[in-house]
Amino acid sequence: MSETVIEPNDLDASLDWAKGDGLLPAIVQHWLSGEVLMLGYMNAEALAETRRRGQVTFWSRSKQRLWTKGESSGHVLGLKSIRVDCDADTLLIQAEPHGPTCHRGSSSCFGDAVRPPLGFLAELDALVARRASERPAGSYTTRLFEEGPRRIAQKVGEEGVETALAVVAQGDAELLGEAADLIFHLTVALRARGLSLADVAELLASRHAARPAR
Repeated sequence: MSETVIEPNDLDASLDWAKGDGLLPAIVQHWLSGEVLMLGYMNAEALAETRRRGQVTFWSRSKQRLWTKGESSGHVLGLKSIRVDCDADTLLIQAEPHGPTCHRGSSSCFGDAVRPPLGFLAELDALVARRASERPAGSYTTRLFEEGPRRIAQKVGEEGVETALAVVAQGDAELLGEAADLIFHLTVALRARGLSLADVAELLASRHAARPAR
């Protein structure tokens, strides 16, 4: 899931730079959650620099120079993919944000409310990954990782049983609560094996493609 996808360089020749006087709008999207992070503008030099450095770089119309997002704050946008729309006059950049994208501290320049309904699962996945690598003291997730796979497996089993019981014997609020606990502990179990929710989603998508009527 970490592979970088970039449209072939031969598409550059077909880009319609003239329509925007040498600039193309570049929509930046969170590569996992799908959240729209910001809109910027690229000229040919900014596009080349983005490819070269692996960090999203724009042409600043106010500063009249290349501008790498996060060059002062450190909240850079790590490049994951670049795609071109059907009219060859707009770029879609998928990126991994390192910190909030907006200078006001929100994840998106359009406000945190624009996150897709399932987008938080990507944030949860990323948070569990950080807990696995950083192991902050006092964190329940840290404790699970330190107790090891058997304890994590036990928790997944417990939450699975409690979720099943809620399906048949409890209300919607209880079912949602148990399902949330199960998804969290399953995310921890996957990460303990070096896997992620994104890997599960990719497998489900491939199964659907093979058997769309399922």
